Amino acid sequence: MEKRRIEREFGVPLAGEILPPQLWARTALKHLPAAGPLDWIALFGRSAPVVVDIGCGNGRFLIGSAVWRPDHDHLGIDVLPLVLRYATRRANQRGLTNVRFAALDGQTLVERYLAPQSVVEIHCYHPQPYYDAAQVERRLIAPGFLARVHRALTAGGKFFLQTDNPGYWNYMQRVVPMFFEFHEQERTWPDAPKGRTRREILALRRGLEVFRGWGVRREGISEAQALALAQSLPPPVFDADPRLRELDDDQSG
Repeated sequence: MEKRRIEREFGVPLAGEILPPQLWARTALKHLPAAGPLDWIALFGRSAPVVVDIGCGNGRFLIGSAVWRPDHDHLGIDVLPLVLRYATRRANQRGLTNVRFAALDGQTLVERYLAPQSVVEIHCYHPQPYYDAAQVERRLIAPGFLARVHRALTAGGKFFLQTDNPGYWNYMQRVVPMFFEFHEQERTWPDAPKGRTRREILALRRGLEVFRGWGVRREGISEAQALALAQSLPPPVFDADPRLRELDDDQSG
């Protein structure tokens, strides 16, 4: 009998077993439709609740969710080809048919590829804070983005956030509750006490405080009203504290 292979990262196991090669899956979504939205039934061959991870990195969270929730389909996106190679390889080796990964940025995803009320969860862990004040417009968690996340979620859909940047978190606390019934997660996520993501594991090992929260889609707000509300809210202007840049460099490595 072939020995089970369990993968670890910084001593923390990744969900799922590495299967023999003949059982591997293909999870890379190499060709996106020119003008969305994504057709989930065509993509996964079934109708199931969809979970999206924006900035999925090496796939630790999404793979764990796919392993433990086989009745859900999962899409992970990231703009970094290197981390996506890790994510797709790991999902392939576990034979996961309910996961797809694509090279894409979060703004484009929510604007073009997510149909209204089509996903049950959207996760965004440790979005890049961008330390240069001239790059404020590149910060993902902003009112317009939140309005489109609100549009994409089903009734009762949930939006999960996490960061180790205090300035970013303070801004999130101000604007996210405008679109979601927001709850702060005081401790680590129960399913992953050592960290849902590689970045969270690194931050906890450095002794950094990690801020977590989740929100339920507010009902009674139309798409037009959400976009109008976004126009009235402040942009993501905050002090990102460049002293935290070192961990970003380690994460990229």
